[in-house]
Amino acid sequence: MKTRMILLILLSGIFFNVKPTVSAQGTDTEKPAIAASLAYNPYQNYPVYNGNDLGVNYSKSETILKVWSPPAQEMKLKLYKTSSGNDMTEEISCQKDANGVWTARLKGDRKSCYYVFQAKIDGKWNNEVPDPYAKAVGVNGKRGQIIDMDETNPSGWKSDRPPVLKNHTDAVLYELHIRDLSMAPNSGIKNKGKFLGLTETGTKNNQGQSTGVDHIAEMGVTHVHLLPSFDFCSVDESKLNVPQFNWGYDPQNYNVPEGSYSTNPEDGKVRILEFKEMVQTLHQKGLRVVMDVVYNHTGWTHNSNFDQLVPGYYYRQWEKDGTYSNASACGNETASDRAMFRKFIVESVTYWVREYHVDGFRFDLMAIHDMETMDQVVAALHAIDPSIIVYGEGWTAGDSPLPSTYRALKMNAKKMNGVAVFSDDIRDGIKGSVFDGKSTGFASGSNGMAESVKFGIVAAGEHPQIDYSKVNYSKEAYTKNPDEAINYVSCHDNNTLYDKLKISRPDASEKDIIRMDKLANTIVLTSQGIPFLHAGVEMKRTKGGVDNSFNKPDSVNQINWDWKYENRELVDYYKDLIALRKAHPAFRMPTQDMVMKNLVFLPANDPQLVAYQLKDHANKDNWDQIIVAFNGSDQEKNVILPNGVWKIALQNYQFLHDTKTCSASVSIAPCSAMIMYQE
Repeated sequence: MKTRMILLILLSGIFFNVKPTVSAQGTDTEKPAIAASLAYNPYQNYPVYNGNDLGVNYSKSETILKVWSPPAQEMKLKLYKTSSGNDMTEEISCQKDANGVWTARLKGDRKSCYYVFQAKIDGKWNNEVPDPYAKAVGVNGKRGQIIDMDETNPSGWKSDRPPVLKNHTDAVLYELHIRDLSMAPNSGIKNKGKFLGLTETGTKNNQGQSTGVDHIAEMGVTHVHLLPSFDFCSVDESKLNVPQFNWGYDPQNYNVPEGSYSTNPEDGKVRILEFKEMVQTLHQKGLRVVMDVVYNHTGWTHNSNFDQLVPGYYYRQWEKDGTYSNASACGNETASDRAMFRKFIVESVTYWVREYHVDGFRFDLMAIHDMETMDQVVAALHAIDPSIIVYGEGWTAGDSPLPSTYRALKMNAKKMNGVAVFSDDIRDGIKGSVFDGKSTGFASGSNGMAESVKFGIVAAGEHPQIDYSKVNYSKEAYTKNPDEAINYVSCHDNNTLYDKLKISRPDASEKDIIRMDKLANTIVLTSQGIPFLHAGVEMKRTKGGVDNSFNKPDSVNQINWDWKYENRELVDYYKDLIALRKAHPAFRMPTQDMVMKNLVFLPANDPQLVAYQLKDHANKDNWDQIIVAFNGSDQEKNVILPNGVWKIALQNYQFLHDTKTCSASVSIAPCSAMIMYQE
């Protein structure tokens, strides 16, 4: 079992950035009719429970616990004093109703008790596990805990509100791993590797520059996207004095924060309070919070909470032999098309919003889920707050019994409502394929990626000036509106941007690598859609060429805060670029119609030159006309300008602030961007 677990954890870090094996093509924007079962389902006769009270329902006078398990012949609830000791205090036989729900009623105030369920199925008692809906757990998530959730609220929690977000295209996402931010000795952060590390303000590096949450706020981004922060199983929370690292894509308890990021994993209340304190601090700093969620598979299969209570139901199987399918490449894939798991996903995300004030969700390997589930997720979340962002990877890591017609694939994005997808087209168009370290993209000198860059500029939507046959992956538009496209060049997966450029262009000088870096994210931050940045990219983050750091030590993964000083000019450039985007709504158009009307590509008979014009006060911008030009070559390029005098906002990576003009034509420096405007 140990060997198999190691294999699954290894696999979990390898396949998170794979394009779909099967892709649903077509321009029909209507979703297919929802059948009774979208994929093979031998459990269709199981009753569905429509109540919203599964799990622990605590009060001082009585606690009611409910778990759904139609196949169970008996169900025990066991109470313990501690989260891991051999100290059971009570065993209760649960009562079953017609919907397959088992109930236990505990009289009196049972606050702080730990609990597990144990199901008898086919004459055999399965393992003791918390219920899937557990809201609090002890060390390593082996036992649930009965708590009063009101006692986990920090001071002022009821008045906590996120900063205003008018349109989803106003977002600038910043992807961060909890440990990476604070573990370096020069972070100035005391609570290293903890949720509380993101509550510390006034922290400085050795040169006196801001670090941590102050730095993130200083950059001007709008959302901190946290890599998995729910309870996962690859880190032993009982041995936190031993260095351990994992990205966390191996879920154990979905509705509970990860214990290793708390100061005391033994007490279920501590991780909850500290997660909330983190969210509250981020909101106070003007930052929203996105959770990276992994509902597509579990860290364990047969030993998971799901399978111990309802064997087989929560996972897909192949009809031919009944074996578990594995579109996640992590040993299993969950069955979002089955009623009780769809219900679980929807109730889980809404719980994180209501209880923890989370502002968005990034779905890992989202195409393992069906479109109907994703639509229900968005509908439930937007009923609470329409500004909540939902996005995900529009691909799988392997084939699935779920037909591609129903999958939440990138190519099905415009069939869903309010679900954004990552654009691997612009990612690899700008820097080269993530699957071939030596390949180059537009920003690193390739002369075959201009159309892929243009496709990204219009947020993967329809535009009459794009030749879709020349786009690297997608041969047609897949978004209805710009807020359905996440534009990026780097993330936790694969090489950092700096490492990718160094590996693919070993002939380039350090100065040229920095120019490529700037060009890459200048394209991202001036394109329509939602821009996404990998934490530390603004300071030339490196992992020493390691392209899959999911379980590598902190020395590989941590942000070295000396980089901020060493690359202070680059940091300032990113900061100014983000400020430019936020100041000019022309770069943030919310509708496809607006993009079609206001964005025109200029003639550029050159495979390494892209230029376009944003017209007529696009999206009520105070600039009437804007021209953006990108030169991906190592030679100067000339761009013919429309009539009139143009003020230069950005030239050769310098923000000029109305000090220079041009007309008729202009030369674009090698490997650079230029922005001009008329008021």
